Amino acid sequence: MPVLETLVGPIASIIDKIIPDKEARAKAKLALLELEGTHELKQIEARLSAIVTEAQSADPWTSRARPSFLYVMYAMLLFALPVGLLSLFLPDAAGRIAGSMTAYLRGLPDELYALFGTGYLGYTAARQWGKIKGVEA
Repeated sequence: MPVLETLVGPIASIIDKIIPDKEARAKAKLALLELEGTHELKQIEARLSAIVTEAQSADPWTSRARPSFLYVMYAMLLFALPVGLLSLFLPDAAGRIAGSMTAYLRGLPDELYALFGTGYLGYTAARQWGKIKGVEA
């Protein structure tokens, strides 16, 4: 379980930072250690190893799929800057743009947002694992 062994330490340090109560923090760490040997954790490891394998693939379509998806999401977020500037000069036009973008984004299925979150977290976990192992710079 090399992927999980590298994740338990960082998760424990996150627990130290977000849970101020010592007793609750100890319970959370105990639950993490109990989870380490379970079937659920083995499933998580299998998913992470698949992500790492995809990221290391020689096929450019496979290895670049997650970063490309993130770039599209970043571009959508950065589009807010020019619309914000437009609102200084043409507030009605900016309001219509914002309204139509909101309607569009609300029309997207919830599964797409879940896919984005999973892809983002999986990609960052795979990159971190690659850096720890010395595979990636």
